[in-house]
Amino acid sequence: MLMGKPDLLDRVAQMLVLGVGLFALLFGLFMIIRPLDWYVAIPTVITTGPPNKHFIRDIGIAYAACGVILLYASVNIHMRWLAAFAGALWLSLHGVLHIYEVSVGICSPDAFVADAPGVLAPPLLVFLALGILFARQRIAPAGIPKAVFLKFANAEAEESERQYHDEIAAAPGHAFEKFVHFLPASMHRHAAPALLFHAARMGANMVEDCGPCAISCANWALADDVPRETVNSWFKGPDNLPEEEALAFAFGQAIATQSPEAFELGDRIEAQHGRAVRFELAMTAAIVRSFPAMKRGLGLTKACSLTPLEV
Repeated sequence: MLMGKPDLLDRVAQMLVLGVGLFALLFGLFMIIRPLDWYVAIPTVITTGPPNKHFIRDIGIAYAACGVILLYASVNIHMRWLAAFAGALWLSLHGVLHIYEVSVGICSPDAFVADAPGVLAPPLLVFLALGILFARQRIAPAGIPKAVFLKFANAEAEESERQYHDEIAAAPGHAFEKFVHFLPASMHRHAAPALLFHAARMGANMVEDCGPCAISCANWALADDVPRETVNSWFKGPDNLPEEEALAFAFGQAIATQSPEAFELGDRIEAQHGRAVRFELAMTAAIVRSFPAMKRGLGLTKACSLTPLEV
C-alpha cells in the first residue's frame, strides 16, 4: 500500500493512465460527434467497407466509456487500480481482435502495423502502469484475489496471525472484501513524517498488549523506511526515545487509553507539525486498535510478554 506522498514512479503510472484516459475519451467523442469525419480520418478504416454511422457511434461510446473510467482511476491510481484494469479491458480485447484478424488474413499486415500504435499501445500503457504499481506493492489490497492476498499475508506470519486472516477469509457475507477495503484507512499517511506516524501507531498498538500486532506494526514501519533500530526501540516504550518520537508514541498511547492527555499532546503535535499531521496520527492510532481488539474477540490474541518483540 502507498504510505506517504506519491514518488516519481507513482506519478509516471498515474500519468500513463491519465494519458490513455484522455486519448480514449477524445477519440470516442470524435467517433460519436463526427462519425463520417472519423471514418475518412483513419486511412485503414476505409478498407473495411462503407461507413455505418450507428456502428461507428457504438464503438465511440465504448471508447468514451473506457476513457471516463480511466480518468476516474487516474485521480487515485493506488486505490482505484481495479478501475484502471476495467477501463483497459475493452481496449485490450479490441487489440486482441486486431491480432486475430491479421493472424487469419482478414486484414493485411500493413494495416495491422498502421493501426497498432492507436489500438495496442493504449491498453499496454495502462498495464505497464499497473505493473509498476504491483511490482512496488503500491496498490490497495481491495480487488486482489483472496488466495493471493492470503499467500502474501501469511508468508511470515505466526500461527495466531494466520488463523486471524483465514477466519476473515472464511467468514460469510463477503466479510473479507469489506475487510480489505478497510485496511488502507489505518495506513493513511500523506503529510506526517514516517517516524512520527509509525511511533503513534506503535504507541496505540502496545496498549492493546498483542504481540503479533506489534510485530505487524513494526514490519509496516520497516516497509516505510523507518530504521530497524528505531523500530526496535519503540518496543521498550517512550521513556528513552527522542523528544518528537516520544511525543507521537505518547499521543498514540493516550488515544488508545482514552486519556485526557490526548488533547494536550495533540495540541503540541499540531503546533509543531500542523493540523494534517495531527489528523493522520490520530486516525492511525484510533484505527490500528481495531485489529488486536478483533483478535481478542476471536480468542486469538497473544500477549506481548509471550512474543519476542524484535524485528
